[in-house]
Formats: sequence, structure tokens, C-alpha cells
Amino acid sequence: YKETWNVGVILLFAVMATAFMGYVLPWGQMSFWGATVITNLLSAIPYIGTNLVEWIWGGFSVDKATLTRFFAFHFLLPFVISALVLVHLLFLHE
Repeated sequence: YKETWNVGVILLFAVMATAFMGYVLPWGQMSFWGATVITNLLSAIPYIGTNLVEWIWGGFSVDKATLTRFFAFHFLLPFVISALVLVHLLFLHE
């Protein structure tokens, strides 16, 4: 049951990430500051946090490169989620 639980938690975070990236796509003031605040939270991760944030931003601040990356992730993550759902169901029916 541990694998089922772990895949379910990963699914939760993947769905939340997809929803967040969709929230950022209109690129208004709320979207901009939402992207800034939430991605800055990732900088608290030890050792890799600041590098991860700069990679997600595509530079040193939230910009058009960030929007392009979020659009790509927002498009690709549902395919990853679909695969994870299949794996989750596989573990569930063992």
C-alpha cells in the first residue's frame, strides 16, 4: 500500500502544479505576483532551491520566459498525470 500512497501524493502535487500554472497563464497582476510568491517559496529548499527557482524563472526574475515555461509545463503535466493515474490504478488493483 505504500507505493499506492506515494503515487497518490505525487498525483496531488502534480494536479496542484498544473492548476497553479494555469492560474499564472492570464499574466495579470495577480498571476504575476502569485508566480513570484509561490516560486520564491521553492528557494527555501536546501542546496538546490535558488538554482531551481532561477531555472523555473528562466532568468533572475519572473518574466516572459517564465510564462513560456509555465505554458509548456501546463500542457505537458496532464500527460504525466494520466500516466501516474494509470500507475496508481495498477497499484490499487494488485
